Amino acid sequence: MPDTVPIVAETVLEVVSPDGARRFVRVTQSPFLIGRGTETGNHLQLSDRRISRNCAAMVMEANKHYVEDRGQRRGLFVNGQKVESRELQHGDIITFGVEDSYEIIYRSAASAGEQSIPNLLTRMEHITGSDVVASAGARLSKLDQLLAATALLHSQLPLDEVLGMMLDHAISVMDADRGLLLESDDKAALHVRLARRSGGLRLPPESLAPSQTAIQLALRKREAVITEDLAQAEMDLQAAQSIVAQRLRAVVVIPLYAFSHAKTTESVANLKQGQFLGVLYLDSRRPAAFSKLDRQLLDAFTDQAASILDNARLVARERERQRLEAEINIARDIQQALLPKNFGDYPHLAVAGCNFPCLSVGGDYFDVFPLEDRRTAFLIADVSGKGLGAALLTQLLQGALSALTLGTDPVRVFNHLNRFLCNHAEVGRYATMFFGILDEKGSLDYINAGHPSPILIRRNGCPEEAFTEGSFPVGLVPEAEYSTACVKLDPGDTLVLFSDGVTEAMDPQEELFGVPRLKQFLMGHNETPLDELQKLLLESVENFARGASQADDLTLLLVRYRTAGAATEADLPRSITSASAG
Repeated sequence: MPDTVPIVAETVLEVVSPDGARRFVRVTQSPFLIGRGTETGNHLQLSDRRISRNCAAMVMEANKHYVEDRGQRRGLFVNGQKVESRELQHGDIITFGVEDSYEIIYRSAASAGEQSIPNLLTRMEHITGSDVVASAGARLSKLDQLLAATALLHSQLPLDEVLGMMLDHAISVMDADRGLLLESDDKAALHVRLARRSGGLRLPPESLAPSQTAIQLALRKREAVITEDLAQAEMDLQAAQSIVAQRLRAVVVIPLYAFSHAKTTESVANLKQGQFLGVLYLDSRRPAAFSKLDRQLLDAFTDQAASILDNARLVARERERQRLEAEINIARDIQQALLPKNFGDYPHLAVAGCNFPCLSVGGDYFDVFPLEDRRTAFLIADVSGKGLGAALLTQLLQGALSALTLGTDPVRVFNHLNRFLCNHAEVGRYATMFFGILDEKGSLDYINAGHPSPILIRRNGCPEEAFTEGSFPVGLVPEAEYSTACVKLDPGDTLVLFSDGVTEAMDPQEELFGVPRLKQFLMGHNETPLDELQKLLLESVENFARGASQADDLTLLLVRYRTAGAATEADLPRSITSASAG
């Protein structure tokens, strides 16, 4: 069996975020991996630290979908029942054993289609009257239009194309002359989205003047307004200027509402009108254009039209989300690629570092680079906020500070960066940074721009806060002036630089990890290899948090001073860790 199998049939997962936002994700292959972050190849990424990186997978066997637990620490649940593996049915709800987290609703297109078509056929069977008997061909033609409209519910065509086809079906079903789709904006104002005439011909939207009187009447009643002969309609409609001017004899106005399903276990009777989407408007210059059959079909078509519009908009939003996600992934790859590598190339120090953004991209970064006179510079920075805005500023800072390799004075660089950011207040962000330059003799010159003080582990194994001097974050106070201070290191001394994602990590009771707990952990780790120390510290923070969701990027930089040529194999880090935490 191949590693992955493409899925041909349309299957969709409705992903409900902790904040109630919904998005739809297509299942495109088997296995389809679900979990936190991207480093394990997840196709659906969930941004909740309580969800494991290797969490769950959907697999297809004999044309049926199964969900499997692939390592979710608190268990995998389907409809509230803990499972190891289970066949999925349309509407099943997948959860992850934690409150206020993600819900995934399995939507099988085949099941949706199987439910829609019999429903329409049943409604057609209840249509009675001589006009149905007299024209079986017309009945079948109208039914065909309804089924074609139902197929649009699962279409992946562009939004305008789907809406145009829906409007064409409406005009055909109602045997109208013209049709309009008016879409609602955020303020519930209506704007013409599409205009068509019978035969699928486009019309310039400005060429139609829909009856505002009829539209307002439908919106007030929150139901369709159908006038088979305007000569016998309400006086307000008869006197409407647009109706008189265009010599209209029949008008249909259908308000479209999204129908909300709060829980899949609710009965049909509990479905209720949700968000107002817009209006479907049809008219004709022929009296009695809408027969009894047409009116029955219109009732069946109304729900379909609302669902088509709602689904098409969701598809468009999902495509836009996927486009933005692809761009964010590019930004993440660039950001991770700019982190330092080849940590073993520094003769008088050993280095290890890791960066775990809270989102796909983050506002933390660290860097290590050689200077002239056999000195080495290192820094850690934390930009206020997180996400793309913070990530852009980290790249600006990294580029500016890389100029130090050309011999520029670091104090001048910091003062320039501060003035530059303060002069561009619209950026709205600042950065805390700790910057150090270490020479072969253990002399460490540093600038602390509002960053949490690094912890120094002396050779006796006792951690201390030796970096008491500092100034304001860069970009916060225009009058801030920066200067260097100096600390002497002995061979074997270890610096632990960290962002507040370490000390401000919270457990489920919202208690902070804190500096005292960090110092206690570091006690006696003066000879622990840096890679091992980094791994143990990350495990300590994660065990403390016990799966609670975190709000900050987490970054570590460990620097151990040694005399030139005194390196041991254990000192040299094996790799750099940098990954998205989902």
